[in-house]
Amino acid sequence: QVQLVESGGGLVQAGDSLRLSCAASGRISNGDVMGWFRQPPGKEREFVATISRSGSYTYVADSMEGRFTISRDIAKNTVYLQMNSLKPDDTATYYCAAGPSPVTSHRAYYYWGQGTQVTVSP
Repeated sequence: QVQLVESGGGLVQAGDSLRLSCAASGRISNGDVMGWFRQPPGKEREFVATISRSGSYTYVADSMEGRFTISRDIAKNTVYLQMNSLKPDDTATYYCAAGPSPVTSHRAYYYWGQGTQVTVSP
C-alpha cells in the first residue's frame, strides 16, 4: 500500500520557522520525484517545491525562494520542507506528492499525502 505521511505542521508566529517531513512507504521509492504543494483557505492548490530522485536538483517557487528549502534523506525515505521567515500568507494545508518528473503542475504527481496544516499568526 502506498503511503505518504506529512508531519511537522502547527501554529507559529510570523518570522518563525518550521520543518515539514514527508515519510514515504509502500510502492513509492527513492526513484520517485517528490514535491510539496500547499492550499491556502479558499484558494487553489499551488506549487511550493520539487526535488529530483537523487536530490541533486531542486526547484522552489519564486515567491518562496530564499525562505523555503526542500531536501530528501534517501536512507530514511523522507522528504523535508524547511520553511523560514514564515508569513501569515504562508498559512495553508501543505501536501507532499510523488511523481515521475520534477515539475510544478500538481497534475503530474500521482501519489499524495493527507496534508498538514500550517498556520502563521501576525
